[in-house]
Amino acid sequence: LKPGVDHRQAENELNILMQRLAERFPDAHKGPNAISSDPLWRSPFGVNVYLYGTLPVLFALALVLLLLACANLANLLLVRSVARRREFAIRLSIGATRWGLMRQLMVESTLIALAGAGLALVLTKWTAHGLSAFLPPTTLPLALNARVDRTVLAAATMMSLFTAAASGVLPALRASRLALAPGSALKEEALNTSGGIHKSRLAGGLVVGQIALSLLLLVCAGLLVSSQRKAQDAYPGFDPSHVFLASVDLKPMGYSKAQGIAFDEQLLVRLKSLPGVQAVTLGDFSPLSYTIHTDFIQPEGYVPGKIESMEVDRGVVGPEYLRTVRTAMLTGRDFTDGDNAGAPLVSIVNKALADRYWPGQDPIGKRLQVARDWTTVVGVAANGKYRRLVDSTAPLVLIPMLQSYRTDQTVYVRVAGDPTSYASAVERTVHELNSDVPLFSETTLAANMRMGNAFQRIAAAVAGSVGLLALVLAAIGVYGVVAYATKQRTHEIGIRMALGAGKRDIFRQVLGRGLYFAGVGLVLGLMISLALTRYLRGMLYGVGAADWLTFVIAAILLCVAATLLACVVPARRAASIDPLRALRTE
Repeated sequence: LKPGVDHRQAENELNILMQRLAERFPDAHKGPNAISSDPLWRSPFGVNVYLYGTLPVLFALALVLLLLACANLANLLLVRSVARRREFAIRLSIGATRWGLMRQLMVESTLIALAGAGLALVLTKWTAHGLSAFLPPTTLPLALNARVDRTVLAAATMMSLFTAAASGVLPALRASRLALAPGSALKEEALNTSGGIHKSRLAGGLVVGQIALSLLLLVCAGLLVSSQRKAQDAYPGFDPSHVFLASVDLKPMGYSKAQGIAFDEQLLVRLKSLPGVQAVTLGDFSPLSYTIHTDFIQPEGYVPGKIESMEVDRGVVGPEYLRTVRTAMLTGRDFTDGDNAGAPLVSIVNKALADRYWPGQDPIGKRLQVARDWTTVVGVAANGKYRRLVDSTAPLVLIPMLQSYRTDQTVYVRVAGDPTSYASAVERTVHELNSDVPLFSETTLAANMRMGNAFQRIAAAVAGSVGLLALVLAAIGVYGVVAYATKQRTHEIGIRMALGAGKRDIFRQVLGRGLYFAGVGLVLGLMISLALTRYLRGMLYGVGAADWLTFVIAAILLCVAATLLACVVPARRAASIDPLRALRTE
């Protein structure tokens, strides 16, 4: 597109042109006539479309973690500003202005944020290639770019400035209020504030916010990790165990269609004769590795809707494909050696396609147009997953490779033992037919299908890491506020103990204050989580967005690890205070 031209505008103009062509040539295509446009990086025909669905979720989790870090830092700066009240009052009394004091505190928070950004950039550079470890070996032109370039540097700088502003402005405003009456601060007992920080609504609100955000991150992490585990244990519609895969391409060798078909037939015969081989077939794709293609179909007797897409997944496979991958045949038959170029064109559909276009009917014998060729349905296979494990079952049509020849193809060899041990035997068999034909992408079906949930594993790993960081930050935040509040109340605690309060009373009082923050934060966090986790539905498999077990485990983990443990230490410290020393404390 030319600069300044919006792709939506171009899409509308193309659809107008398409409509005119459809009216002029009504018999050219009876299906829907519509054009959609996307930027290249959001193309629905590449693997990037799946990463595009994952990245916004990970970015949102990172933003929530950043807000949690800002709240944590703001709370620590806030309690620190209380400790520096006398210092601020002295500065104000000798001529410092309120704005000057605010600038000093903002500069301090900015330096902390910039130091954190620098450390983050160093860690990012060290771990830049960590996400690539989730991608199995593949011939796809797929790479995860995690370089620290100018864009990353600029984003880190902007985020650090945002962090400084978000975490430093409240403590700066609070401290600058001393400018209204600096003398009163100098007259107070040094930090003797029984109604101080522990009663501060601002500090308590920040603690509640930390716990709520931490619970949200823990719930999201729990849902994604649980979904990943269930996806790994789910039956994909075929048996990936004991299947060796290898790719060949006859096009560089100059094979004609007849020569290529003859090569394939001889290869299948020879591979079947190898000891331990149970079944052999060919295919132009491998399940769950983003290599399956699509084609337009026209089922016999079906009238498409005005805007209905007739594009479905399509695979070109060799004889006994379903037997080799062990996909159940519901009715009809598998492809055989007789489904060759001289035989009538046939096809096999899965149950999803049959239920969608021929509901309540017997699909066997129905005619189905695939691309430009009319075929006869000879079998209905059970549904399976061919793109991603988390995707719902999609319609699929299979056509025999001997009738729709492909030069590049994948060899499937089901064996009785370890499939990787057959690599040399398969390679030797191929080279016996032609020593110049290369064999590449040698792997197993079980390993190759890991591509189908690679981005879910990335999301689960990142979300799990974010959840653990959130747990640590929440524990630090709660501990910092409760511990400092307890220290500020040393004089008050001494008075209480002198009047007869026991150590258990003091322990329960301090612990109860922390648990109060935790209770309010958990309630707020549960409400936020219930409202936001529904946006994860497209990434979840086998688990609901409001899975009660995940919510309960996250709440218990946060309450015990980040709140109870964080409050126990200050509470025990408060209970062990010597009343005589506490009464002397100013």
